[in-house]
This record gives sequence, structure tokens and C-alpha cells, in this order.
Amino acid sequence: MKHAALAALVALLACGDDAAVYEFDLPPGFPEPRVPVDNPMSEVRALLGRHLFYDTRLSGNETQACGSCHQQEHAFTDGRARGLGSTGQEHPRGPMSLGNVAYAATLNWANPVVRQLEAQALVPMFGESPVELGLAGREAEMLERLRAEPVYQDLFPAAFDESDPFTVSNVAKAIASFERTLLSGGSAYDHFVNGDPDAISDSAKRGADLFFGEEAECFHCHGGFNFSSAVDHAGNVFDQASFQNNGLYNIDGRGAYPPLNTGLEEFTDDDDDMGAFKPPTLRNIAVTAPYMHDGSVATLEEVLQNYARGGRLVEEGPFVGDGADNPHKSLFVNGFTATSENLADLQAFLESLTDEAFLVDPRFSDPWLD
Repeated sequence: MKHAALAALVALLACGDDAAVYEFDLPPGFPEPRVPVDNPMSEVRALLGRHLFYDTRLSGNETQACGSCHQQEHAFTDGRARGLGSTGQEHPRGPMSLGNVAYAATLNWANPVVRQLEAQALVPMFGESPVELGLAGREAEMLERLRAEPVYQDLFPAAFDESDPFTVSNVAKAIASFERTLLSGGSAYDHFVNGDPDAISDSAKRGADLFFGEEAECFHCHGGFNFSSAVDHAGNVFDQASFQNNGLYNIDGRGAYPPLNTGLEEFTDDDDDMGAFKPPTLRNIAVTAPYMHDGSVATLEEVLQNYARGGRLVEEGPFVGDGADNPHKSLFVNGFTATSENLADLQAFLESLTDEAFLVDPRFSDPWLD
């Protein structure tokens, strides 16, 4: 968007108390997201966050932005098995989808502590193990870069009515505000449950019955409106943090997972938490390959085959073992009848969770390309 047009838009958005009247564009059946009291939603704050999300000034060497690892066409993942930081360091885990991240009870694969998007935004910017955006110790430099950009000279004061709105805290608040707008609830399956019987195939309907039934038992970890047990929203009074072991590894016969990827155990030092990771949303799962926290499963077909046998069998390489025999495995990963029809039906159902409009919605795209 050209600067003059953007300035006019900012002026329009800044008129009146738009934080007080902000309304989420909620898909049918979605609850109101939880929003921190100290970071109320506003259109101009989300617009600022959208610009920051795609701005390479937010990496130390100005080569990457948040949007580099969270690409819209991949439901805000990046198509890689594991993340790659701005300095070229490969991470032990892959970027999680940001679709409906406003409802996440926790915000990392295994960290139980990070609960708010404002706190999470600081991790890729300033974290050192691994290095993502590489800004540790360079906060002042980053802010000076932002001050020098004419677009931000309009956006920051409009979003934050402060004597000096250019702060690290406000950067994180704006990014979090944009991320809360990334709502996805327009898949073919959504159209089906909202009254269109022809929105999905008969195969997908059979797959849904399996998914929500007691044979496959997928819904225990991936149920609800966001297809994840790890959800939070306004009005919720329960701690919905959830971490599950799905039998992906068993490298010593006693449940061990690979180094740097031991899951919740890394934070609790409890052997029973070995290999426990957050169940991610399955919305848009067909476009977020490869799968699992470390990208070690290439296709949905392989994912379903692993669950059908009750855990993954690794027969070669450094992590040989039978995940079906993992003593820490979730009680719901018991295996199910893996006929070719069952697997095809489940895959058809999962593919029906793709929200095609979300993947191209201009409200979420890179504004620097406009």
C-alpha cells in the first residue's frame, strides 16, 4: 500500500475509540478469543502488526521476518521439516501453524509456560537457543530501523497513544494483535456441518465418523471447533494445556525420544513426560506437510498408518525403535483397523479441513508487496 493511502487509512482507523468497538470476524460456532487487558484489539494495532510480521527489519541481518517461517499458503507454516533461522541455524522443530493461534492454550510444541502471544513474539526475536531472528542484544538497533520507516511513523502513534510508542513491548503487542486475526473456519467440512450436505464427499463423511468414533479415537486429542484439545478462549475457566505422546519414537525400548526433542520432559524433568508434545490444530493439515514436531513424517498417508498401528516403527537410522511399545504413549493411541478404505476415508476427511479462502485472504498477506 502506498504511503499516502496508508496514512489516510491510519487516520480513518484512529478516529474514535476503535479498541472499544473491535469485533472479531468469527466463523460460525467459534467463541470469542481471549484478549489480554493490557493489549486490547484494534484495527490499527492489527494493521501495524501485519506490517511488522512481514518486515525483515525484525531480524538481526535483515534477511527474515516472522512471515518467512509462517507462510500464508502453508497455513502459516513453511513446508520445511525443521525451522531455519536467519543465521542459517537449523532448529530441532518445525514452525507451528498460526491458523486460529488466538485460541492456543500454549504456544510452543512443548513449553508449558508461554501462554500469551505477546510473550511468544519475543522468543523468535531475541532467543539464542536456537537463533531465529537473531536480535538478542540489538533491541535499540531494531527500534531505530523502525523509527526510520515512514509507514511506521504513522502506524505506531496511531496504534499506541504514548509519548514514545516505539518500544519492544509495543512491537510484540502489535504482532500478537495481527496474529489474533488469523481465524480459519471456512473449510469444506465447516460448510458441511453448517448445513450443506454436499460440501464434502461420501468418503470424507465416513472418515469423519471414524475420526469422531471410538475405533480410531482421534477426537480425544484433536476434537472441538479447532480440532485440538489444547484450546483457550474468552470465558473459559479451565486450564486446557495438553501434551500427548503419540508413539513417534522409542529409541531405547523404555520410551526415550531423540536429544533436543524430549518434549514436555525438557521442562518438567519428569520421565513420564518424555515425548509429550502439544496436539496441534488439524485445520488446514493437508497444506502443512511434513508432519510431527520434527517433520519426520512426510505425508498424511504415513501419519495415518502410524496411528493405525498404534505408534511408529523406525527400522533404520539412529532412532530405531517401536513407538507402539512406548510406555509413555497416550492411552488413546491404541491403533485401529487399517483397511485401504479406512485410511482413504480418514485422509479425505482431513483434506476437507482445508480453508482455501484463508490461504489467500488479502487481509493476512504481505502488505509490503501491495
